[in-house]
This record gives sequence, structure tokens and C-alpha cells, in this order.
Amino acid sequence: MRLVILDRDGVINQESDAYIKTPGEWIPIPGSLAAIGRLTKAGFTVVVASNQSGLGRGLFDQPALDAIHARMQAELAKAGGRLDGIYYCPHKPEDHCDCRKPKTGLFQQIAAHYRTDMRGVPAIGDSARDLTAAKSAGARPILVKTGRGLETLKQMPDVEVYADLAAAADHLLAETR
Repeated sequence: MRLVILDRDGVINQESDAYIKTPGEWIPIPGSLAAIGRLTKAGFTVVVASNQSGLGRGLFDQPALDAIHARMQAELAKAGGRLDGIYYCPHKPEDHCDCRKPKTGLFQQIAAHYRTDMRGVPAIGDSARDLTAAKSAGARPILVKTGRGLETLKQMPDVEVYADLAAAADHLLAETR
């Protein structure tokens, strides 16, 4: 199994400081859906690992999050892609949970579900917490410049970096040839 882990906001869809609270606010980054489609068609198992503290903050409820994810899956299907799993942390930072990135709880859940080791698994994100969680879990941290990526690049200049998810996917696909 070839597994790849994606952050959601800032990687697949546009980031929002006001949080993505409704399906209508979920706006894909150009090329991201097609990139997931290419990964899916090449046999990758694509999953999301995302902090969704808006749920714990009461900014949206579980049905709203489910509706956002249903829209994302529907749009991905149109592009020939799918997410095999969506893992998210619903907690606020002050809850001190183990699943909120930069902690590794989401990666541990994914590893347990797929009965795999995270060693070398590509984990694509746009924030330092995404990359820190990936590195701490033994995964391969990959930064994209979308979302908060340019800001993150200033903090973590020695990381593998691509312009966007499409470019990162193209590189992963080229590695498998």
C-alpha cells in the first residue's frame, strides 16, 4: 500500500482565518482535486489528517463538518479521486489532547487503521504543526506553499517543498515510476 497523508485547509482547499464552517465556504485550491485524482488512479491510499478546532469552539457542528466533507468527496469524485479516510481533531488547543497537530495522535490513528508504519509516508501540509507532527510520527514531511506555506517556509527552510499539492503529487508519482 502506498499511503499519502494530506492536511485539508491550505492544502486541498483555501485556508480561512474565520474557519471553514459551511460547504459553501469550502473552496478547492486550483489543481488540488485533480492531483488527488492522479494519486488515486495511481493506486495511492489518500487520507486527510486535519485539526478542526472550530468544532470544539462551537463555530460549527458535526453535521456541518460532515456536509463539508461530503462536498469535498463529491468534488473529488468528479476529478476521479477520493479520500480513503478523513481523520480530524475536534479539540481546542487548551484541551491538551493527543490528536491535535503538532502531536502525533492522528498519525497514530492512521497507522493503526491501515496497520502500517509511518516511516517515510509522505505527509503534505502547509503549517509548521503539520510538518512537526509528520516528522515526530516518522513520516516524510512535505511543505506546500499554498495556505500558510510561505510563512512556514520562513520558519522551516530545510524541508522538502513544492508550489502546491499538484506539484507535490507529480513528484510522488514520478518517484513511483
